[in-house]
Amino acid sequence: MSAAPQRRPRVGLFVTCLVDLFRPTVGFAAVKLLEDAGCEVEVPGMQTCCGQPAFNAGDNDDARMLARRTIALLEDYDYVVVPSGSCGGMIREHYPELLAGDADWAPRARHVAARTHELVSFLHDVRGVTRVDARYADDVTYHDSCSGLRELGVKTQPRALLRSVDGVALKELPGAETCCGFGGTFCVKYPEISDKMVGEKAADILATGAGTLLAGDMGCLMNMAGKLKRLAMETGARQVKVRHVAEVLAGMTDEAAPIGEPEAKG
Repeated sequence: MSAAPQRRPRVGLFVTCLVDLFRPTVGFAAVKLLEDAGCEVEVPGMQTCCGQPAFNAGDNDDARMLARRTIALLEDYDYVVVPSGSCGGMIREHYPELLAGDADWAPRARHVAARTHELVSFLHDVRGVTRVDARYADDVTYHDSCSGLRELGVKTQPRALLRSVDGVALKELPGAETCCGFGGTFCVKYPEISDKMVGEKAADILATGAGTLLAGDMGCLMNMAGKLKRLAMETGARQVKVRHVAEVLAGMTDEAAPIGEPEAKG
């Protein structure tokens, strides 16, 4: 008697606000990568912000409201996958903290938190993906976003998968673990400090000689892309392409121009 086919894990993809509004290609790349890894992927249609901006601003009442809404949407999935370390960290690390005093919601928060993973770490650590079928002919460097690195332990996984991409040469970024200066509302409250931080980060990126900068968090990517673009315009610095790592791993770099660049007409 042949063994019954193993059920595909049911994954709820939490797209994130920045991916939805500014870079939907990342969401499509995430779906492709998850399906290639043998998952059944669903994107809950009623998802909104995870509540991180409110939480970071000290507005815990609104953060709790958004946390409850998100938990109710995601709690029935086998896994929750997020193409962002910051939003993934919010759900996994801070939802249980926010709702710890709520007898009804605290166990539900822990339940969802335990099943939540950043995209690339889920592929590598949970699904055992060691290679991807993709090609990208360029030297790349990788920035470790703060939340993904410090809250979720995302460090070696993207590098391991990038080394399997045909044509990629990975050049390590000096200070890869140093904040780019975005920090959500930090860059709004402290623009001078933020600009200095991203300026130092841009100098390190340019020093690698890499043609493409990759990371796993759209906030960081948009911040660094903006600074690199301004440097190219104002000082003649070399232009660096900026992309979410999922786009390269999924082989979907032809689907959209690099972040901050205009789409080709026609």
